[in-house]
Amino acid sequence: MPKVTSVIVPYATYLRVYEPLAAFPEPERSQWARYARRTDRPSYQDELRRALADLAPIPPVPVPVHESDDAFVLDVDGVVCVCPWRTRLRGWLALEELSEELPPPVMDAVLPPVLRRQAAQDYERWLTINPDARPWIRTATWQVPINWFVLVSDEEREYDKGASADSPPVLRYRTPMVQARRRVARGLRALREAMNEGPLIDGLTDVGRWLEEFHPRSLVELDYGGLVHVVPAGTLEDDHSAADVAEGIAALRRGDGAGAGEAYARLVERWRSVRNLRSAN
Repeated sequence: MPKVTSVIVPYATYLRVYEPLAAFPEPERSQWARYARRTDRPSYQDELRRALADLAPIPPVPVPVHESDDAFVLDVDGVVCVCPWRTRLRGWLALEELSEELPPPVMDAVLPPVLRRQAAQDYERWLTINPDARPWIRTATWQVPINWFVLVSDEEREYDKGASADSPPVLRYRTPMVQARRRVARGLRALREAMNEGPLIDGLTDVGRWLEEFHPRSLVELDYGGLVHVVPAGTLEDDHSAADVAEGIAALRRGDGAGAGEAYARLVERWRSVRNLRSAN
């Protein structure tokens, strides 16, 4: 498949759900079965490059006109599992989030109001036909949200330094859906016993509800994505954020507020340097 550009896009990290083919109705199931046999499947970098190419014209294209027919594919113990890209749906959702994050003058400069209104109208029409739609992929920029680390354990961490430009570094976690849901429940219980409310509880509750939408035999993947290209190799190799989060939750469960604070401080310090890259020249 041709690439728009060879430039590496470094800022996105991902939380993905891979569902077994049995979770998809026909004819979609057969479509993904055929797709899984392809040898030229694109990567997440190809998706990002296409999105950036859509933003280059004047006026820009904030959301793809057509839905992607691509997906990520894994073989999980002999079972083919698929994570559809659903780039158009994710584009609409990202546009809503961006409108909440940027001041109106900045948002108007990035994407004129007329384009945003048209995208919102297209999304509303689409939702009337697809009311139960949900993305298989969540994306974050210049960070991995802390609540994502609750879903995985340090034992599931996979790190590969990468041998060349064609084999870049990889840092990810993969866990069965049943484990991810169990960890969400335990984490929420510990957090709610220690505090009444907060962004970590809200975020973890939201992720837990999202996970409930998928087949129980799915696989959950936390992928550092393009951040591996900008974070120093030594920093990546020493990054055990999931272990810090697990330690912090275990400390809360024991009533050890000081221990939880120390684990949280390590996380904040580690990710501050990554977030600072966002504003670096």
